[in-house]
Order: sequence, then structure tokens, then C-alpha cells
Amino acid sequence: MLKSSPAFLVLAFAFFLCFIMSTGSYVYFQFVQQWPPTNCRVRNKPCSKPRPLQIFTIHGLWPSNYSNPRRPSNCAGSPFNFTKVYPHMRSKLKISWPDVESGNDTKFWEGEWNKHGTCSEERLNQMQYFERSHDMWMSYNITEILKNASIVPHPTQTWKYSDIVSPIKKATGRTPLLRCKYDKSTQLLHEVVFCFEYNALKQIDCNRTAGCGNQQAISFQ
Repeated sequence: MLKSSPAFLVLAFAFFLCFIMSTGSYVYFQFVQQWPPTNCRVRNKPCSKPRPLQIFTIHGLWPSNYSNPRRPSNCAGSPFNFTKVYPHMRSKLKISWPDVESGNDTKFWEGEWNKHGTCSEERLNQMQYFERSHDMWMSYNITEILKNASIVPHPTQTWKYSDIVSPIKKATGRTPLLRCKYDKSTQLLHEVVFCFEYNALKQIDCNRTAGCGNQQAISFQ
């Protein structure tokens, strides 16, 4: 009987892990909201609207794993069906989940469903996926939470990571995750992430495996 070498076992485990990731195995959800002005500032071409929205909007609801928060993705689920996003839901999503870059909301929703929603389809069908996301967005108004803490867009003022996290944690009872993008040497607040358990019903603390640099000032413009 052949003995398995350590290298073979490592390789086999890696293939097994990739298989599990591709079939939609996940531990928790990231509910990601983005700050449109940052999107428009760092992209290569102008956004469709000269003045971006001044509220946090939905980027997506992403089934995730702690070992790799970007996986799973592009799972073997049902393709996006526009008719399943009923008219009453579409009008809500145009407010909470607009395409802030090119203005093509339907294409944006399709991309998020095909990349992320398909991986949690056993728990959330297509309609539930979008309804749950909108409900999460409605639960806590990040823009107002920060405003009440005197954290508002400013061309020169900066904040520490903890300055921004603290009022959100106080309002939600859970620790969010902040993500930033860079414009030259300026670290810009880009996304606020809420984390939810496997069924996307109960909010949990986010595990800060990545995010904005803790030692560098954060600009919110």
C-alpha cells in the first residue's frame, strides 16, 4: 500500500478547500456599504453623475470565510432573473443599492447576485437576497450615525480608525470593519462592513483581518 507524502496531503487539502469554496461553503456574511464619493474619486473614469450621492449605499451581501473573506464567489447557482426582483423591490433598491459609478442599477445587481448571491442560494433565494440586503441597510443609517458623532465629509479633517468605529459600534452593538482606498498618499474611507451569521439574520462582530491602516489617518471626503 502506498504511503501518502506530506506534500501530497497538503496538495490534496488545497484542492479540497478550493472545491468547497467554489461550491458555496461559507461561515458568515459581509454586508458591505460604500461611500460613493470615494468610489468616484479613485476610479479611472468619471462617475455617471457629476456629484456622487452623499449617503452610504449598498455594495453587496457577500457569503464569506474567515480564512479568505473574498471566497466563495461565482458559485453554480441560478443566474440573475430580473423578473424575480419585483417592481416594489426595484424601487427600493434604486435608493439603497444604486450603481453609483455607471448608473446601470440592473447590471450592478446582476453582477452582485451572480458573484455572491449564488453562493448562498440554499439559504436565500434571489428575492430574499435583495430583500434581506435592503432590510439591513434600513436597520442602521451609517451616514446619520457618523453625523451624530460629528463625523461628516471634510476636505482636510482626518480621523482615527477607532473614532469612526466607536459610534457605529455604540449604535449597533457590534464591531464593524472599515475599508479604505488610497488617492496618492491619502487614505480615504471607502466601505463600512457589518457582519452577519450564516443565516444573515443576526449581526455579529466583524473579525478584523484586513481593512484601513490603523496607524494612518482616515480621510472622509
